[in-house]
Amino acid sequence: MGLEDMYSWGGEFQLGNPDSCIAVVTLSDELAFDKEKVAIWGSDKTENLGIEKVVANILSNPNIRYLLVCGHEVRGHRAGDTIVALHQNGMDDNSKVIGAKGAVPYVENLPQEAVERFQQQVELVDMIDEVDAAMLAAKVDELAGSNPGPFDGGTPMHVEVAQKGGAGMGGATGAMNLHKDLIMDEYLETGSREEGGG
Repeated sequence: MGLEDMYSWGGEFQLGNPDSCIAVVTLSDELAFDKEKVAIWGSDKTENLGIEKVVANILSNPNIRYLLVCGHEVRGHRAGDTIVALHQNGMDDNSKVIGAKGAVPYVENLPQEAVERFQQQVELVDMIDEVDAAMLAAKVDELAGSNPGPFDGGTPMHVEVAQKGGAGMGGATGAMNLHKDLIMDEYLETGSREEGGG
């Protein structure tokens, strides 16, 4: 399985070392990280679809045990606040992230099992608004030094894109459920994935 297959939900991210225990969300900022020390990093500007991609991509790599959230929030969307709230509180029966302050904090394309696995697999490190490269590099070094090893014996969880009626596990399906009543066509957005780089 190639790295691009591992992170099949796509998005705007850089690929580093798949054996690393660290993923980084940079919110609205474009920040660079050592590709040997971080598995995957990139921005997230939305409090719904963007977070779904982050979670699904993390779950596909059980080596990832820390999610570092840094960079500046996107005004109104509050993606950082929402991902912290999702990790701390989960979502309610309507797929709304409990306690999130974003405009539309719904994660309707993730099943409850995926949210629970996200909460268990990674420790979330909240450094929202931090953009200092030295501070972030020091935190990455600290986290790398306390790697607990792969989650669940190294078994990945692959979350499929939801069809109307809910999300599930397994391979990709044909449609995406967005805020219950609005259905989008096939999930084709892949963003700008690049191996390595910074």
